[in-house]
Formats: sequence, structure tokens, C-alpha cells
Amino acid sequence: MCDTLGVDKKQIIVDYLTQLFPDARCELNGETPFEFLVSVILSAQCTDKRVNMTTPTLFAKYNKPQDFVKADILDIENIIRPCGFYHNKARNIVLLSHALLDKFDGVVPNTLDELMSLPGVGMKTAKVVLGFVFNQNVMAVDTHVLRVSNRLGIVDEKNADKCSIKLEKYFKTDVQKLHHRFVLFGRYYCKAISPKCEMCQLKSICKYYKEVKNVS
Repeated sequence: MCDTLGVDKKQIIVDYLTQLFPDARCELNGETPFEFLVSVILSAQCTDKRVNMTTPTLFAKYNKPQDFVKADILDIENIIRPCGFYHNKARNIVLLSHALLDKFDGVVPNTLDELMSLPGVGMKTAKVVLGFVFNQNVMAVDTHVLRVSNRLGIVDEKNADKCSIKLEKYFKTDVQKLHHRFVLFGRYYCKAISPKCEMCQLKSICKYYKEVKNVS
């Protein structure tokens, strides 16, 4: 469906989101690629704010793969409990720490396939790391990006991974920066419930607005 939007509409979207969020960046904290990877894993179905409140305590005790493979998993679970799904997240962090040491000498890899070979790392997590840590031209798709791109009519896709590939092909350049703008736009404007349609300058090209508001 990407091809149905013309170049002008594509530029309208890019220009407006850039205007709204000129300095958009990932809101997760992490001093090293490994810490950032752990933060992204903790952010699944959890707010970045909550993760950033939790990781200082976690990283004060464990901040390298070597630390996590030796740690008491119950202690990890207790620390990350506020982030939700702490059993699975703790288990994945320990397992990926083992995998990093076994396969990559403890260094976070910089390719999609290698990152996705790690326990608990799917395409979205891998692309967030590739974009933020390694500045690669990738589009990570979370619930916000998926919602916004479908509402605008850029894609007609329920699968986040397929949506990611389509958005990269459509926008081609600066998609890593655009990812963060899509996230913030979805979080603060194009919200799942009660989106701020009336104040949005994309109304004229928005499929969702035309359908919901019955605007021809």
C-alpha cells in the first residue's frame, strides 16, 4: 500500500513530524550498547520512564554480560519487577548474556541476524539497538509506529515486522530518526484512544481521520 501515497504526501509527513519533534531520540537510557540492549528488553509492554527508573539500581549491580551470568536470577527479578513480565525478562537477559559471551566475546553485535539470534531479541528490539547504538538506517516498529503508519494509510499491515520492512522501503532515508518521531507522535498525538485529530496537520491525508470523521 506504500505506493499509493505520492512523493508530496510522503514529504508532508516527514516535514510535519520533524517540525513537531526536531530533536526526537530514544528515551531509554543506557551507558553502553549492552546496557541499552537490556533496557530495550525491559521496555517491552512497559513505559520508558519506568524502565529508566529501574535500570540505575540494576546496572549498579550488574552492567556486563559477565555480571548477569553469575547473578542470582531471583535478585534480578526482584529489581526489574516494576517493569512487568519480570520472570521472562530476567531469564532472557541471563540467556542472552550467555549467548553474547559464547558467540560474540561479550560484545553486542551490529547486524540484524546476529542480534535476532540472541534470546529475547526480536526484530523490533534488534532494530532499536541498530538504529540508536549503531546509527543504522532501520525502522523499528512498535505499537505506536504500527498504529500511525496504518492510520495515515502508508501501509495496510497488522504484522509489525512486515510493516518495518515496508516503511524502510517507502521512506528509504533517515528512517532511524523518523522511527523516533513516529513513536512520539503516536504516544502524544495519534494516541490509541482519543487521538488529537482536530489539531493534527495531517488530517487531509489521514485515512483514519477520513474514515472515522466521515470526511470525503
